[in-house]
Amino acid sequence: MGFFSKIKEGLKKTKESIFGQVHDLFKNMRKVDEDLLEELEELLIMADVGYPSAEKIIDRLRDELKERKIEGGDDALEVLKEILCEMVGENPGLLLDTVPSVILVIGVNGVGKTTTIAKMSAQLKAEGKKVLLAAADTFRAGAIDQLRVWADRVGVELIARPEGSDPGAVVYDAAIASKKRGTDVLIVDTAGRLHNKKNLMDELSKINRVLSRELPDASRENLLVVDATTGQNAVNQAKEFKNTAQITGLVLTKLDGTAKGGIVFSVKEELDIPVKFVGVGEKIDDLQPFDAETFVNALFDDEKNERI
Repeated sequence: MGFFSKIKEGLKKTKESIFGQVHDLFKNMRKVDEDLLEELEELLIMADVGYPSAEKIIDRLRDELKERKIEGGDDALEVLKEILCEMVGENPGLLLDTVPSVILVIGVNGVGKTTTIAKMSAQLKAEGKKVLLAAADTFRAGAIDQLRVWADRVGVELIARPEGSDPGAVVYDAAIASKKRGTDVLIVDTAGRLHNKKNLMDELSKINRVLSRELPDASRENLLVVDATTGQNAVNQAKEFKNTAQITGLVLTKLDGTAKGGIVFSVKEELDIPVKFVGVGEKIDDLQPFDAETFVNALFDDEKNERI
């Protein structure tokens, strides 16, 4: 299955919910008027785009249609797709310029953090990179065993200590091991919940200090994993983490489920953090590098125009 087809299949439920209605709205309208724009804004808000972002989209669309003298629904839909692509922007990809490079993976419990690490590891290994995992989520029962199962399945090495150990010590062990073993990429799993939010953020700060001390010149990615099905709650989570951690990219999981798709545009507009990966299924290759044009075309099922 090709890249577009995989995204399209994963987003099938998303397309059939709200964005299918957006598509039909334009296809069934011969002339774009204020009534259509008002209905479109309502649909975008329902699709988890969020009110501020939806308002910006509508204002931009109105201006573009007037400037280009576009009235027909089909042409207006193409302009909307252009606006959505520009809104999300380009995916700069992972910064992995050093040996080792470090990817710190952050997110609350239940968002698919561990499986995201496994899928990312499989991709990097397929690219010929030597990957080492650090099981620094020592708080959640079973987290270390779960990561170990995935490490064995993917075929990458794992550094771990017993449950309840100091996460900073695990990261220290992993940093030392990555240097000795010539690891290309060190991926660090982190706790999604502690006794309170302050403890969680303090722990992340400690892990960052250990990495900065032991691997001061390493390229760093701090990826925040959020569950797209939670809508605006995902945006709120991202805002909280952004206040305490230098987030370099977002991973949106479960877009093949009940997610409405608009969260992609909302989270980028409100946080100005690039979306680097989207999860569109449970298989090991269902974590896809985010591409705005492919994503938007898949939302509208436009295979004939895979890239705008």
